[in-house]
Amino acid sequence: MKFMDYMNKLILLSLVALVSPFCMAQKAERDYIRRGNKNFKDSTFIKAEVNYRKAIDENPQSTIAMNNLGNTLTQQSKFEEAMEQYVTAIKIEKDKDRLAEIYHNMGVIFQAAEDYHKAIEAYKFSLRNNPNDHETRYNLALAQKMLKEQEQDQEDGGDNDNQDQQQDQEEQQDQNQDNQENKPQQPPQSDEDEMSKENAEQLLNAILQDEKDIQDKVQKQQQVIQGGQLDKNW
Repeated sequence: MKFMDYMNKLILLSLVALVSPFCMAQKAERDYIRRGNKNFKDSTFIKAEVNYRKAIDENPQSTIAMNNLGNTLTQQSKFEEAMEQYVTAIKIEKDKDRLAEIYHNMGVIFQAAEDYHKAIEAYKFSLRNNPNDHETRYNLALAQKMLKEQEQDQEDGGDNDNQDQQQDQEEQQDQNQDNQENKPQQPPQSDEDEMSKENAEQLLNAILQDEKDIQDKVQKQQQVIQGGQLDKNW
């Protein structure tokens, strides 16, 4: 065998050895994404999450797996983790249509959290990449409307809070005066006992209110997410 023929064969074999693992990794990535998509369609989101993460292990640059994983995490109310996947994907993705979908999905999460400023910006970025997406255009108009209502409520709420606070103080003073006149004489309590009871009640009320706020926020987020506004998985 001639020397050049031998070298060409050696180079060809080397290329095959390099390409084969790459092709195998691509196939594994696609297989995991397909499994994840089936899991997502069946609403088995934990299994979908596992398969999408395996796809990313095979190809850390897989924006398809990142976007789909973000959608899956959103369905599990893991909003911060979902946003991390979307942010990572937009740093890598070059295709404008896919970029538009990722920004759209980010906007849905911001909108669900009632962060309308960020939702509006995300929808605008989405439309810059795909001006023909009517669903995103609708979401943008809705977020702008909700922002105006939110700002109006805050303005009205500030005025009403001051009036309510003054009225509550007056009513409380009247009630305290009536209670003081009608209340039977009791042994004086120490300041420490009164402060402890008052602090305990305030702490309990704060905990209950925080828990209610969290539950309300998660419920509102889920209502938006389940409304079918997330783009479909790729």
